[in-house]
Amino acid sequence: MPMHRGSVLLIAAAAFIAGIFVHAVLVPTPAVAAQSANRVFELRTYTAPEGKLGELSARFRDHTLGLFKKHGITNIGYFTPQDAPTSPNTLVYLIAHQSREAAKKSWAAFQADPDWQKARAASQVNGPLTVQGGVVSVFLNPTDYSPMK
Repeated sequence: MPMHRGSVLLIAAAAFIAGIFVHAVLVPTPAVAAQSANRVFELRTYTAPEGKLGELSARFRDHTLGLFKKHGITNIGYFTPQDAPTSPNTLVYLIAHQSREAAKKSWAAFQADPDWQKARAASQVNGPLTVQGGVVSVFLNPTDYSPMK
């Protein structure tokens, strides 16, 4: 019986989070200890139409990361799954915000930024870079035992 797309995304997100924590435990860095305990993390998963993952990645690489930083969104990591069926069309990333309220404000400022609007429009001249319903966002709080806060 084939897995439901939501189940696949949930499994991929859980594996991603587990990998981050295993890495943080095995390879601790001074930056982890210096991070604020008050921030929230946002795990986002984008599903691209067939053949569009490269274009989506280029938009993040060339525009989005810098604009996130400009608007107070902390870039943590960007990943693609190793295994099918999600590997050819899925981008998973983790960002951080000072709070949920800060996230709301940062996202609003990012969406209204003329540079973002221009980059988004230019990147979609050959069609959208995500499928309908293809953006999933989950806000996360670090546990009290998490090496990353």
